[in-house]
Amino acid sequence: MTLIRWKPRREWDPFAVMERLQDQINRVFNTSLGEWPSVSGWGTALPSVDVYHDKDNVIVTAEVPGLEQKDVDLSITGNTIALKGAKKQASEVKEDGLLRNGGDYQRVERSYGSFQRVIDLPCEVDAAKATAKLENGLLTVTLPKSEAHKPKQISIDVK
Repeated sequence: MTLIRWKPRREWDPFAVMERLQDQINRVFNTSLGEWPSVSGWGTALPSVDVYHDKDNVIVTAEVPGLEQKDVDLSITGNTIALKGAKKQASEVKEDGLLRNGGDYQRVERSYGSFQRVIDLPCEVDAAKATAKLENGLLTVTLPKSEAHKPKQISIDVK
């Protein structure tokens, strides 16, 4: 009698099952948190933010489509920047409780409400010299680094 080693099929392998489950969980979180959806229920939406820096400035960009300058508030404290705002729902003219086109909303996918993001900056900045620009739904905040955090060139004396 010969013994043959049993090899489980891939779909029965417990490690393969756990790996597929982990991939599915990662896919859910990566797609739902990376966009502009309502993250914590109705009324809260978080804009996507990028933070990068060069030798002189820290630059923060945030996607805020549909917002105007009056809808966004920025404040800088130490090495953090707070971005607050509100995305208001467009008001529709109703006649007898129905929308102008003769029906109620069938689907509402756009998120509305207030948001607040507090972002840690990579170094201390000079808040008095900060500038902000809102163009085509992209908010760009340029924050000059404080003198203590700018790189200094030191010459080497050869003797």
